[in-house]
This record gives sequence, C-alpha cells and structure tokens, in this order.
Amino acid sequence: MAAVQDGQMELDAEKETKPEVLSDGTSNLSGSTASGTPLTAGGDPTQEDQQTLIAVLQFLKRNKLSDSVEILRREAGLGDQEDSQTLEGSGGGKGDGGGGDANSLLSRVSIPSAAAPQNTPTPATIKRADEQLDVSVVLSAYSQQGDPSLYQVYYTGLKNFIESVLDCHRAELSQLFYPLFVHMYLELVYNNHESKAKAFFEKFGGDQECYYQDDLRILCGLTKKEHLKGNEALLDFRTSRFVLRISRDSYQLLKRHLQERHNNQIWNIIQEHLYIDIFDGMPRSKSQIDSLSGSFAGEARREVNKVKVFHGLLKEPEIEVPLDDEDDEAENEEGKPKKKKTKKDSVGSKSKKQDPNAPQQNRIPLPELKDSDKLDKVMYMKECTKRIRLNPENLPSICFYSFLNAYQGLTAVDFTDDSSLLAGGFADSTVRVWSVTPKKLRKVKSATELNLIDKESDDVLERIMDEKTASELKILYGHGGPVYGLSFSPDRNYLLSSSEDGTVRLWSLQTFTCLVGYKGHNYPVWDTHFSPFGYYFVSGGHDRVARLWATDHYQPLRIFAGHLADVTCTRFHPNSNYVATGSTDRTIRLWDVLNGNCVRIFTGHKGPIHSLAFSPNGKFLASGSTDGRVLLWDIGHGLMIGELKGHTDTIYALKFSRDGEILASGSMDNTVRLWDSIKAFDDVETDDFTAATGHVPLPDNSQELLLGTYHSKSTPVTHLHFTRRNLLLAAGAYTSQ
Repeated sequence: MAAVQDGQMELDAEKETKPEVLSDGTSNLSGSTASGTPLTAGGDPTQEDQQTLIAVLQFLKRNKLSDSVEILRREAGLGDQEDSQTLEGSGGGKGDGGGGDANSLLSRVSIPSAAAPQNTPTPATIKRADEQLDVSVVLSAYSQQGDPSLYQVYYTGLKNFIESVLDCHRAELSQLFYPLFVHMYLELVYNNHESKAKAFFEKFGGDQECYYQDDLRILCGLTKKEHLKGNEALLDFRTSRFVLRISRDSYQLLKRHLQERHNNQIWNIIQEHLYIDIFDGMPRSKSQIDSLSGSFAGEARREVNKVKVFHGLLKEPEIEVPLDDEDDEAENEEGKPKKKKTKKDSVGSKSKKQDPNAPQQNRIPLPELKDSDKLDKVMYMKECTKRIRLNPENLPSICFYSFLNAYQGLTAVDFTDDSSLLAGGFADSTVRVWSVTPKKLRKVKSATELNLIDKESDDVLERIMDEKTASELKILYGHGGPVYGLSFSPDRNYLLSSSEDGTVRLWSLQTFTCLVGYKGHNYPVWDTHFSPFGYYFVSGGHDRVARLWATDHYQPLRIFAGHLADVTCTRFHPNSNYVATGSTDRTIRLWDVLNGNCVRIFTGHKGPIHSLAFSPNGKFLASGSTDGRVLLWDIGHGLMIGELKGHTDTIYALKFSRDGEILASGSMDNTVRLWDSIKAFDDVETDDFTAATGHVPLPDNSQELLLGTYHSKSTPVTHLHFTRRNLLLAAGAYTSQ
C-alpha cells in the first residue's frame, strides 16, 4: 500500500519513468533536483530542522541581532562557527533525499521549475543563494502561503480535470473537493485575504456534498483570522489528516495531472493535510464511496480496522439451576420429562464451549461473583426457559411508558436488567427512580434500628428494609445541571448518572443517596454506561474523550482520546473487554479496555451519533444517528455490512432482543421500528469482504428487513429495553402539540 502520510510519500515499489513528487510537499517537476540527482522520499526531519535553524541564524546575523543569535545558538547547542560552516561546507549536494545539505533546503523553500539548475552548485553559489533567503520564506513552506488571486484558478483547474476523466475515476477523485475547499478557504482567512476567501466560498461552497452542509454553515461564519483561534473543531481539521481511500489508477491520474500543470499549491495541501490510502483493484463506485463518507476527518484508514478484536463471549460460570417449584408440583409421573425440558442443559452447553474469538478469561480483571450474583444468574436462567422465541412471524409485544406532564424535561431513561426499576434523568438536575412492579421502593433502616435486628435470621435481608419509607418513586438530588446519562448496575444495587455539571455520580439503591461523585470531565458528560459485569463503567462528554472508571477509584483508569468532537454515547461490549463510543464527529470508535488503544473506526453516518447497541453474541454493532439511518457493523472484519433506512428523525434508542433475532430502533419521529437482524447478518457472506477496498456491497433491502412500524401519539422514543422474556419496553416523554 502506498500512502501519503506525515508529510512524506511512500512511493510505488515499481520503477516509474514519470517525475516523482518530493517528500516535503513540493513537486520535482523537472524530474531531478538542483544537484542533478533525483530525491527519494523520506527525508531526515532532524537534518531539515537543523537547516531551517541555520537559515534563521543567517537572517538574524544580517539584521545585526547578535544577542538573539547567541541565545538561539546556545539553546540549540550550535558552536560559534557551526552554522556558517555547515552552510558553506555542504555544497557537494549528495542528493540523498534527506535534505542533508543547504541545496536540499533551497529546493524545499523555493518553487522548483523546469529552469532549475541541473548542475551541482558550488559552495559559493549556495552562499549567494543563502544570502537571499528570508526567514519568512522558510516559514511559508509550513504555512503554505500562496498567491491568493490564483486559488480559484487552482481549484477550477482541478475541478475541470476531475470532471473530464472517466466515470470510474471521477467518483474517487471527487473526494478531493471538500477537504481541498476547506483548507484553501482556511488558508485565505488565516493569511488575512478576507475578500478573496469570501469570493472563493461563494463560488465553490455550493458544489460540496449535502452531508457537509452543517460544517459549511460554521465555516462561512469564520471570516477573520481571529475567528480561527477559538474554534477547536477547525483547529482539529487543520492538524489532523483527512483520509481518502483511492485506487492506484485514480491516484496515478491525479499525480500526473498535478505534475504536468505544476500545481504545487494543491499538492502542498494534499501532502500536509490529507492521507491518501491507496489500494490495488477496481475503483469504487459513487454509492460505495458515499456509504462510508461524511465523517469530520474522512474515512478510516484500513490498517486501523485490521487489528485483532476478541469479540467472542466469556465462558459463563457453571451454576446449578434448581427445578422450578411449578415443575415439582406437576404430575409426579411426568417429573422426569419436565426436568429434561428445562433450559439448564442448553444454557450450560453454551458456557462449556470456549469461543475461539473470545478473550482470555483473565484478560482484564473482573469482579468475583457474590452469592447474590449467583442467585440472580439462577433467576436469569429460569427466565430464559420461559423466553419467547422471536422471528418475523412472531414479533414481540411492546409496552410503552409515557412520561406525562414531564415539565422538568426528560433527558435520559434506563431500565434494570430484570425490568423491575425505571430511572429518568431530568433537566431540573434530578434523578427519579420508579418501581414498575407491585414491589415498592424501600430504604435501609437507620443504624440504631439495624443493631436491633437478628443477623442470623433467614429473612435478614427483608428485616433491614424500612417499611415506613416504602413508595413507588424516589427522587435523587445532587447534580448541578441537567442529567444526560443513566445506567443501572447489573446487580441493581447502584445507579450511575452523568450531568452537565461535569460529574458522574454513583447512587445507592439501598439508601437512595449519592456514594461518590466522579470528577474528571471538564465539561458536560453526555453519557455513562455500566459494564455487563459491574464494577467498571465508562463516560463520554463535551471534552471529546471517554473515560473508563472503576467504582472504587476516584480517578479514571483509562482516557480514550481520539474523537474530534463530543462523545455523545458509550457502550460496553458484552465481554466487557471493549468500549464503543459515538461522537458528533460522525464516527464510531471501538477501544480496547486492556491497553486503551483504538482498534476500530467506523465511518458512514452523515450526522452526530446518538445510539449504539451490541448484538448479544458480540459480533455486530448497530448505530443510530441524526441522519435517521441505522448502520450495522461487523466488528471482526471492521466493515459496514448493512444500512437500515426508514426513520425520519434522530435515532436515540437501539436494542437487540435477548437472542439477537430482532433489532428495535426508537426515534424522535415518534416511532418504534423492528428489523430482522438475523436476515440482515446472514445475507452478508464473508466471501464478499473485499480486503483491498475495505468495503462490502450493501444491499438496498431496508423494506425487506423492516418487520413493523409502531407509532406513538406524540411521544419521541428515548429508550428501548427487552425484558428477559423478550417483551419490548419503550419510554419517552409525551409532548403536547
């Protein structure tokens, strides 16, 4: 693979007769350097920095700034005569491609042309040329200051070229339009050419893809250099590389065109700000490109998504499942057959087989199972025996919880795994917890009352609860801003809440008090989520990072940094070894809990991502966005494998059924939609996975996969939850219209 990376180009392995492009961002249009020897890619950055330093020293000397010269020489560790000797004594020009002589420096800071000298210059020639060097010329190689009046000419020339090539290449090369447009506009603004920047934007802004319109609306308001200083998003755009995936044939066409036209300005931007991921094979079609385009920084690099991911499930602990009382009381003669029908064997058989894709059991430390956890596992397995098998002919019943008169502003919802408790986060900074079963919520008795209890009694857990405090609702106070994220612990003893006040709070559901306030985020925390095994949890916020925490640590264990905008939603993988994050930069990232590395980057959404859901088997991930689409991802191969279209507004809730047969999506368009996830995943064959392009042909089969659409009267769907028996629960706040 050849790629434009870190300002250098990894050149093709095969020899070419065409002139090459230099590694420093300028074209060797004449086919040779000033020394007569072609430069190779991959200069030594240390030598380049030294030559730049020497040029600055010469500039200071000419302006008789001797004090500054001494200070700079002392800080840089140069001898008294080292700078001048280096310039005058390196005129041999070995052409080693590293910029190791003064001639290399000259070739970088001046614009090469066909008239460049073809013979090796003498030291005297170099010295005369050096006297004409100005430090602003050196710095201009990095700021890319070009003739502002020619920017429109450059862009128009490239546009006309791309529109004239064959259709198979046009779609790929058209990816250049947006990043080049943004960087050229920012350069004009940065260099105080306001009128030229405005004219450039008005002429070419309307040509960009529709899914970049939100970015362009922000961009058009930045008309002065001062505006750029406080805009973090644009700072990221300038410092990060926009990734384009282009076939080798299309790339060769582009390179040849820029060399023939001597279009150094365009090529400088490509070298400094773009990463061109070149693959061998047929060029991709417009639909293939559009399906993966739209993120803030372009597509993901293919090598990022080739890291091994252990997406299998951990081996379940072996727990004896006692026979149900109902079965014991059944006819005596049929007792044995009843035992055979219990699901203990089927559940146990899955746990005994080690998934080849599963991580090692001790890859990350997990909390040991307590007696109460084992009891809950037994209850869960019993519920599994009564679970409804879902399929396209047998859809789940849906129970909708509407929050009426929610004047406090409902901002977050969560259910416990056993569906016994419901929590709501509100804009008035409160968290409210309801019991959705006949069993009321009770607090633990006071310390003095607990001392009077017989701790050896069988019903001690019942005796410690205070019946005087029983109620259907508990209100938790403590946050200093709207509550945006909620998550119950798997054992139902704790509740996490994240807020605009920059904190994550851990609440006890025994005393209904705040146990810990986790402070680490500097800005609003948009979401938080407990690990499937408890103990660990993750949070994401406006500071563009996700943090991994443990309930018994005040400081985060990991900081997942890489998103270019807010982290809006977080989810743990079912095996707890990975964390998925969705962002307003329109990408999804998968992070390894063990080492904090980003192991997957998924692009394709055209708007901020607000919902994520892993399939129960851990192989797939579903994501929902403001673009109204649900995208399906294969975690192992790192590829998009499905696109579900139908919603007309932001998708805030996604949930797979307990066995993964059905995917439910809830949206601000007041609907719940059910999708056939088994068919969506089975229709994709691994043989279709094209490693070269990193793309799978996406069938347009949303209507075939849609099993049902269910409308609420006027209630946006905020949260979805499948019970252990596969009843679907939905929740949202009623809005009178």
